[in-house]
Amino acid sequence: MANAYLQGVEISASQFLDIFHHYDHDGNGYIEGKELQNFIRELQQARKQAGLELTDKMKAFVEKYEQNADGKIGIIELVQILPTEENFLLFFRQQLKSCAEFMEAWRNYDADHSGYIEADELRNFLKDLLQRAKKPYDEKKLEEYTLTTLKIFDSNKDGKLCLSEMARLLPDQENFLLKFQDRNGYMDENELDALLKDLCEKNNKVLEVSKIPTYKSAIMALSDGGKLYRTELALVLCAEEM
Repeated sequence: MANAYLQGVEISASQFLDIFHHYDHDGNGYIEGKELQNFIRELQQARKQAGLELTDKMKAFVEKYEQNADGKIGIIELVQILPTEENFLLFFRQQLKSCAEFMEAWRNYDADHSGYIEADELRNFLKDLLQRAKKPYDEKKLEEYTLTTLKIFDSNKDGKLCLSEMARLLPDQENFLLKFQDRNGYMDENELDALLKDLCEKNNKVLEVSKIPTYKSAIMALSDGGKLYRTELALVLCAEEM
């Protein structure tokens, strides 16, 4: 099935999801190692069988990862390679370019302040993105985009997106949840300091650099022995005011 989809001139949102799941064998949210090598080989074969040349982006991708046994790509990297219909996932990237913009969008579309973006809220978000981009759509297509996006990012399958799931839409360098740099699941005082400075630089109308020590002291009060875990940080960032 995935091979047939890879031969397409244009891939639908649901077909894209099937392709990703096909190659992400272990379900960890990445295509990596042997999974990535298999994808590269089968992508080249499928394009050849369909009589299609690799696009420039595909060629650059193959050149970068073909001999890289430790390579790893996620959803967003894949959607930039494949001829996905309307590049629907890239609408998120165009809207959410920084951590500050992400938090603004989160507060806007989490209309009931539940701490989650549910299907109806996500549908409104996607609808706004399509309208801003002046892309034609119908209700059936909007529903497909909504359900596909949920399936991609809803890692615990509860039918809604929490903060950490939505944050996967951000580029790695902007993803504040990836600021847990040593991957130990918590942030220490130095890492929090770096994050706050980053937020101040990108959103100085809300956060003042001179007040970083005050912000840091208040936030670290939530920590457990100097360790600020993701759940505590999410509560702070999603609050109405800080």
